[in-house]
Amino acid sequence: MTPDEFVDAVRDDNDTALSRLGSSKSLYAATGGDLEPEEVLRAAANAEHAAAETFAAWAADEGTDTPAGEAFADAADQEREHYEIVLDELGDDDFEPSEDPSAMQVALRDLDDTAARAGGMVGRILATEKSKEQYTGFFTGQADPMTASTFRDLKDDLEGQLEAATALLDTVCEDDADWERAKTAADDAIQAAYDEYTEQLESMGVNPKPVC
Repeated sequence: MTPDEFVDAVRDDNDTALSRLGSSKSLYAATGGDLEPEEVLRAAANAEHAAAETFAAWAADEGTDTPAGEAFADAADQEREHYEIVLDELGDDDFEPSEDPSAMQVALRDLDDTAARAGGMVGRILATEKSKEQYTGFFTGQADPMTASTFRDLKDDLEGQLEAATALLDTVCEDDADWERAKTAADDAIQAAYDEYTEQLESMGVNPKPVC
């Protein structure tokens, strides 16, 4: 399998979950139904902080003198930068990030194999692309083009992370078993995000499936 084939397979096999994670209900779920700009920004800040913590832990575990450690350290640095950017938009000097990570981050933190981590990183990116689109759309709808542009820029950064993740996969996946572990991790990360999204909406009495 090639890295491009891997990404295509993850997208295709998780098409329904990714599509629903990219729906307008995703922010409703993430904020517990409180779609005020401040709550949306707090949700975004928590997501960026949790991702930075995950990647930093992976980098420390892998060792920054390895290709995996370097890739994860770079991702951690970028997520910390994203967190600071969102904090600037929030403008709340007293904000403390949640220590209760999302289901997707819990799934990622359980990974202890380099190939699986690289695959999980791909899954996280594909799911996060969808959320960034919703943040952009939300602030566009709020007539706040500057904040919408901020989230559009954050989404653009994910393209570089995806390139780094696929390059790492190409380095660490030596046989079909490696690719399979990576694929399972990517699928599991997306599924964890989708399951949490579904549970959050159902707990509020909202049907997570689109009305056709």
